Amino acid sequence: MPAKKSKKGPTKGSGGKGRRALEGKSGTLPAEQRHWYKDKQRAKAARRPGPAGAPAAAGQGGERRRTDSDLLVGRNPVVEALRAGVPAARLFLVNSLDPDDRVNEAARIAGERGVEVLEVTRAELDRRCDSNGQPGAAHQGIALQVRPYRYRTPEDLLDTALRSDAPPLLVALDGVTDPHNLGAIVRSAAAFGAHGLVIPERRSAGVNMTAWKTSAGTLARLPVAQATNLTRTLEGFKKAGVFVVGLDAGGETPVPDLELATGPLALVVGSEGRGLSRLVRETCDVVASIPIGDTESLNASVAAGVSLYEVARRRAADTGQGA
Repeated sequence: MPAKKSKKGPTKGSGGKGRRALEGKSGTLPAEQRHWYKDKQRAKAARRPGPAGAPAAAGQGGERRRTDSDLLVGRNPVVEALRAGVPAARLFLVNSLDPDDRVNEAARIAGERGVEVLEVTRAELDRRCDSNGQPGAAHQGIALQVRPYRYRTPEDLLDTALRSDAPPLLVALDGVTDPHNLGAIVRSAAAFGAHGLVIPERRSAGVNMTAWKTSAGTLARLPVAQATNLTRTLEGFKKAGVFVVGLDAGGETPVPDLELATGPLALVVGSEGRGLSRLVRETCDVVASIPIGDTESLNASVAAGVSLYEVARRRAADTGQGA
């Protein structure tokens, strides 16, 4: 019996099969209609490199607002942030979570502060971490969505300081890049009566979770402003009658001899490594130093704390209130 001949001939094209394959299966939704699509796009955009310290959009009431938000994960970090009074929008708890003292405390503090508490699946919390640029984060079944920090404008800080009953006292940071130092300086500034803190938009630590925790919650009551150009901001302070004093190891005036301490004052703290930049140094009315022994230099936050204490001491002595 002769072999049956195959009816299949040479294939000259896909007959439209390739085109149909590229179109996808009929049951697949277009990417823009998938509920997770936008989150993935936002995560990709967040991971793209952009200009460091890009200016935040201006808000109402002399405020600048960051356009991003943070997702703090892990039981200890979440509890510490809530204890410190970090502004938060939502607390996420995995619905199959075995509660412990930290989870219970986080839920209690969130409830007392009016923070929304949401129970989610572990897969949902994994997805949120991925969207926030933290893929594979060890969230331990708990995460805190932190509200974007609202920066004030330098002009608003100056106006508030000038309307105060006490002589204006502002603190400016010139290139301080360690958020631990930022948080510690905020804590000292609040303790010694400063009206606010000014940081540059670029090449400077911003208000993040590390700064919040280091400040021990004082960032909730001491306003921070961002300056597009710190030198021009300081020049504006001087035109308003505020003396600008820079801190530098090579300063010609010892901080205990600073006669300007009792008047309207803006204290400028230099960066951890190079100190004051040239333009900022030239803008200062006085460059002061802290008398120390054989130690080469002081940490930026320690120098700020010592100087702010001395300013507060001199002001108290000047008004007869004692140290």
